[in-house]
Amino acid sequence: MAGEQKAKAKMEQAKGKVKETAGRAVGNEKLTAEGQAEKSKGDARQAKEKTKDAFRR
Repeated sequence: MAGEQKAKAKMEQAKGKVKETAGRAVGNEKLTAEGQAEKSKGDARQAKEKTKDAFRR
């Protein structure tokens, strides 16, 4: 399960980065904001998984 969550976090981060970059390239502030939010969500999920891993050891 943890591996699945880590992969999901990485996917969210990557997808968010693409949206953010695309939004900046075309000057679309809404798309840029959506990308930043999605990237942050992935960052939070990754931090949660790292914390869980630290307590497992």
